[in-house]
Amino acid sequence: MNLTLSTRCEVGSQGDRTVLEVGGEVDVSTAPQLREQLVDLVTNGRYHLVVDLERVVFLDSTGLGVLVGGLKRVGAHDGSLHLVCTQERILKIFRITGLINIFAIHSSVAEAVNATA
Repeated sequence: MNLTLSTRCEVGSQGDRTVLEVGGEVDVSTAPQLREQLVDLVTNGRYHLVVDLERVVFLDSTGLGVLVGGLKRVGAHDGSLHLVCTQERILKIFRITGLINIFAIHSSVAEAVNATA
């Protein structure tokens, strides 16, 4: 399965947020595309990101590493990276790895867009 990526800007109570919608499989072969998209967003001054994982069907350790790298990138600019995920099979990965305590994970894009940085 291919990886799909799309971005849009949303304005919430905390200001502008860039929403990156991710779909498909995030694995060793597709993770570089996600990494490149995150790097491009930060390079272009988008430091407050919401990564919507609702359409992701598979996420491996490479994908997790890319998300951690994205968090570090925005953090270097006092930014934020919030995740949207309600799928138990994906949330389980965050729980097992302990990353559930590192990322702000929300149940909807609206909730993430309005969350404090």
